[in-house]
Amino acid sequence: MLRDWARAAADGLTAARAEINELNVFPIPDSDTGSNMAFTMAAAAEAAEQAEPGADVATVTRAMADAAVGSARGNSGIILSQVLVGVADAAAIAETERDHSFARLFAGGLQLASLAAVRAVSDPREGTVLTVLREAATAAHDNAAASPADLARAAAEAAADALERTPEQLAELAYAGVVDAGGRGMLVLLDAMVLVLTGVANRRRNYRGLLVDRDLPLMRADEACDGSSDMDFEVMYLLDGMADERIGRLRDYLAEIGDAVVIVGDSSADGERFSVHVHTNEPGKAVEAGAVVGTISDVRISCFALDALRSSAPDEPLPRHKRAIVVVAKGEGAQELFADAGAAVVRADDGVSADPVAEAIRATDAAHVIVMANGELASQELVSVAAGARSAHRTVVFIPTLSMVQCLSALAVHDPTESPDVDAYAMAEAAAGTRWGSVRRVAERMMTLAGTSEPGDMLGYIGSDALVIGHDPLTATTALLDLMLATGGEMITVLGGRLLDEHPDVIAGLEDHVRRVHPGVELNVYPCGQADSVLQVGVE
Repeated sequence: MLRDWARAAADGLTAARAEINELNVFPIPDSDTGSNMAFTMAAAAEAAEQAEPGADVATVTRAMADAAVGSARGNSGIILSQVLVGVADAAAIAETERDHSFARLFAGGLQLASLAAVRAVSDPREGTVLTVLREAATAAHDNAAASPADLARAAAEAAADALERTPEQLAELAYAGVVDAGGRGMLVLLDAMVLVLTGVANRRRNYRGLLVDRDLPLMRADEACDGSSDMDFEVMYLLDGMADERIGRLRDYLAEIGDAVVIVGDSSADGERFSVHVHTNEPGKAVEAGAVVGTISDVRISCFALDALRSSAPDEPLPRHKRAIVVVAKGEGAQELFADAGAAVVRADDGVSADPVAEAIRATDAAHVIVMANGELASQELVSVAAGARSAHRTVVFIPTLSMVQCLSALAVHDPTESPDVDAYAMAEAAAGTRWGSVRRVAERMMTLAGTSEPGDMLGYIGSDALVIGHDPLTATTALLDLMLATGGEMITVLGGRLLDEHPDVIAGLEDHVRRVHPGVELNVYPCGQADSVLQVGVE
C-alpha cells in the first residue's frame, strides 16, 4: 500500500504540476511549487520501490523519508518531506507499541508531520499548506476508529475544505484570486491515498480561480499583494553531524541574512540529517553558516533573476536595479534638491505630459518604481503613464502627492532597505500627514474665500483654497503660516520660488516671525526657483 500510495502521489503531482505552479503566489511567485513537490515525491516513490520486497513498514517509510529530505526542492518540497518523515516516525512508534493499524500509521503520521512542518518554518502563516496539513491531521485523528477508507476520505475532505478557505486567511491569495499552491499539492497526496484504498479517484474542481463570495481579508501594511521578496538567491543544502541544540542558532542566523527559512530533519537510526532552505542576498554566508556547525553536502544555489530571465522574452531584459523614485518638479533648485535625495527628476516648468514621465520610469531600469507627480498630472494621465511604463518585470506605484513639499516629506522617510510596499506605505503616510500651502501673485481681480483680490496682490492658499490676501509676500506668508499652525505643528518647510529674488527680505522676516510667534517650531528653507508660486509651505 505504501509503495502504491507513493507512486500514485508522485503521478498525481506530476499531472497537477502546471495547475499548482500557476497558483504559486506565496511566499514568492516563482511558479515552481508544483515542480518542486513532484520532484520530491518522485524521489520518495523511487526509494520505496527500490526497498527490499520483504522490507517491513518502518523500513519502507524511512527510505521514503530519507529520499524526500535528501532530494527536497524549495520550501514546498521540504514541507512535503515532513509528511513522509512524520509517517516514518509514526511507523517506528507503531513498531515499538506493536500497533500496526492504518490509523496509527496515517493519522499519527499526519499529526507528527503537522507539528514538524510548523517548527521547520521560520514564519508560519495561516492560509498556507501548514493550515491544510493541520486540518487534515485533525480530521484523521477524529476518525481514527473508522475504516481506513473512511479515515482517508475524512482527511482528504478536511484538507479540501481548508484549501478553499486559504484565500480568506492570506491576503496575497485573495487578491491574486487563487488558493494556496502548497495546500493544493497536499490535497493531491491525500487524494492519492483515497485512490489506493478505494480504487476511486476524488474529483476536484479546477483551482485556478476562486468560487467563494466572501469578504476579502484586509491587507496589513507589511503585506505585499504579490508576495514578492527582495532576496535574490535560494540556497539549499543537506547538513549532517550537527547537534540538535545548534539548529536554533543556525535558524536565527539565517533569518538575519534572509527569509523563508525552513530547516527540517530526518531522525533515522543512522543519525539526524537536516535539509536547510533560505532565500537570501548572501548565499556564501548561508552556506558557510552550515559548514561551521556540521558537514554539508548537495549544495544548491538558484538565482531568482536568472530563473526569471530564462522564462522571459528575449527582447525584455531584466532591470539592473531593484528600486527607484521618479519625481515631477518645477525649478532648478527643486531639481537639485530631489536629485540629491536620490530621485530621478522630470521638469514641469512649462507643463508636462504622460510620455516623458513614462520614459523617465523606464530609464531608471528598476524593478520597482515609486512616482510622485506633485499635482502636475491629472489622474487620467497617470493611467497613461502606468500603461506605458509597467512591464512583466517592472511595477509602478503612484503616491498621490499634490505639492513638492509633500514629496519632500515622503522622500525624508524613504528606506530602500525596507520591502517595497512597506516603504511606499510609509512615504504615502508622510505625504498625507503634511499640510501644504502656497503663496502666489495674482495678475487679475479675483473673488476668493478671503474676499476680493486685486492685480498684484499675494494670495495665500491652503491646498487649492485661497484663504489669505496680502499686499506683499511677507504679510501673506506670515498670515498663511499663522493659519496653518493654528492646529499645531513642529516643523515648517518652505520652498522658495523665483519671485523671492525680488524680495530678499521675505525669508529673514519669516524667520523672525516664526521665532517670535511660534517658538520651538523648526523652520527649513530651500531655494527651488519655481515660477508659478512665490513659495510653497509644508507643516508637519
